[in-house]
Formats: sequence, C-alpha cells, structure tokens
Amino acid sequence: MTLKTTLKLTAAAASLAILAGCASNSALEEVRQTAESAQADAAEARSIATQAQNTANQAQRDAQAALQMSEQNREEMNRMFERSMQK
Repeated sequence: MTLKTTLKLTAAAASLAILAGCASNSALEEVRQTAESAQADAAEARSIATQAQNTANQAQRDAQAALQMSEQNREEMNRMFERSMQK
C-alpha cells in the first residue's frame, strides 16, 4: 500500500471510531435516562408503599378499638342480663 492509501484508510478508521464513540455516548445517555426513570419509579413505589402501610396500621388500630368496644358491650349486656334474671 502506498502512503496515500494508508492515510485514507487511517482517516476512515478514525472517522468510524469517532462515530462509534458517539453511538456509545448516545447509548450511555439512553441507559442513564432509563436508570433515572427506574429510580424515580422506585421512589414513587416506596412512597405509595409507605402510604399503604400507614393506612393498614390505622385500620389495625381501628379494628382493635372496635374489638375492645365490642367486648365491653358484650360484658355490659351480660351484666344487664344477669341483673334482669335476678329480679
């Protein structure tokens, strides 16, 4: 090969390398955007899960209070029944 042909091939190879580098940067940018989107989705899911946990905890407290009230009412009804039977 002549020097002129070698220089042309080197220039062509350098151009391809630069284009490949641009494609790689583009691909990296796409991956970065995908990762950021996934992080945002994870943060939103965490927030929703926290809200759901808080709601479940409140429901548990309400259920326990209702059970306690039910037990108190049953005890009161039993006492009333016993008093009525003694008369």
